[in-house]
Amino acid sequence: MNGETIRESLHNGKRIYGTHITGLSNAVTTRILSSAPLDFVFFCTEHMPLDRAETSLLSQHFGALGISPIVRISSPDPFLAAMALDAGAEGIVVPYVETVEQVQALVGAVHYRPIKGRKLQDLLSQDEVLTPATQTFLRRFNRHNYLIIGIESVEAYKNLDALIGVEGVDGVFMGPHDLSVSLDVAEEWGNPRLLHLIEDTVRRCRLAGIGVGVHLSPIFSQEQTERFISLGMNWLLDGADVSHVLQGLKQRRQVLCGSSAPVPVRDGAPVSSCLSSASATAP
Repeated sequence: MNGETIRESLHNGKRIYGTHITGLSNAVTTRILSSAPLDFVFFCTEHMPLDRAETSLLSQHFGALGISPIVRISSPDPFLAAMALDAGAEGIVVPYVETVEQVQALVGAVHYRPIKGRKLQDLLSQDEVLTPATQTFLRRFNRHNYLIIGIESVEAYKNLDALIGVEGVDGVFMGPHDLSVSLDVAEEWGNPRLLHLIEDTVRRCRLAGIGVGVHLSPIFSQEQTERFISLGMNWLLDGADVSHVLQGLKQRRQVLCGSSAPVPVRDGAPVSSCLSSASATAP
């Protein structure tokens, strides 16, 4: 799928499926992965050590293969969003958004690109109106761009209606790890308060006509995942390449050796938070 189709799907409720790519920067492996049933791929520059050149290489490669590249920038910074788009991203995921002002600035970066400065501020505040010719240019120039904001705290959840009410928001991403900590139920994946927040966010986003998803992984049961989808969740970020490989290797070991794989001795080194729960609990 290209970005224009992804954006339309986010709004009309069609399900789109992808995974987090963490270590497949080799051209051969990315070419092989292009045969997987993926609508989008997700690259995280917030928690993973991906630089601008690597992000561009991956985005350009998958984009050319017809799989929409999404980049999570490291902070709610419109200049980082513009850099990622220039590098080849189509979707921008913005972490830990809490205010309308943050969202408006990101809308400007994603949907009004390349306008910046005073002119952009005047357009966002409606003190200036675009000419028909410039409107036509921006629609063409940014037709594959889409903006997904991160709801990852209690404060963001409290402000949800205002945040998703900003014109130009195409979807919402919920980070379950950060949400659970913000709720004071850290990593209690079955806690009713966490599940209620996720389910209520799904309902409200779909009522507003925007896409919504949570980072799906083995932390949620199949039953709970199916419930999220039944409520309208349509942006399905399913685990990561490393968690899928790990799960497949464990299953293959059991088939060939008739036993579960041994648990390796861990050195206690920290793992990026966007992957640690998934990799630690994968069956």
